[in-house]
Amino acid sequence: MALNRQEKAAVIEEITGQLASAQAVVVAEYRGLSVESVTQLRKDARAAGVYLRVLKNTLAKRAIAGTAFEGLSSKMAGPLIYGISADPVAAAKVLVNFAKTNDKLVLTGGALPGQVMGADGVKALATMPSRDELLSKLLGTMQAPIATFVRTLNEVPTKFVRGVAAVRDQKESQAA
Repeated sequence: MALNRQEKAAVIEEITGQLASAQAVVVAEYRGLSVESVTQLRKDARAAGVYLRVLKNTLAKRAIAGTAFEGLSSKMAGPLIYGISADPVAAAKVLVNFAKTNDKLVLTGGALPGQVMGADGVKALATMPSRDELLSKLLGTMQAPIATFVRTLNEVPTKFVRGVAAVRDQKESQAA
């Protein structure tokens, strides 16, 4: 279905809006994927907060012109699906995990702001922990000393109570 000039302008504006808040763009060739597979990919992407869209390359090139992802235009050839995410790792993880089970999805490249990556770079990016995982690890690291300190403080009255209970049990056994 051909788009008229206004519809094309609307698509370019929508993609430009997504790119404004994006930290990563991943591009993959989807030739030969079934409708069910693409539907599953879209569902996975939606759950991870990734904007996933099939675009004409000419429209995508116009949308990324003048953005930090402009270098990605050299990777735009063939039928491509674009994954755009605010989390630098989310789009890469979704597409790489999907490509593991569906050999027809071929990663062609990706970009972080100002840096273009090949397929190997996208796979390496997908192995990194996401922002949420890193924040939870940091929080756990920050809580560990405090939790240890609280347990140590709690041991003093606990030992006292155990000592009193042991003396009580000993006196009860002697009285009986």
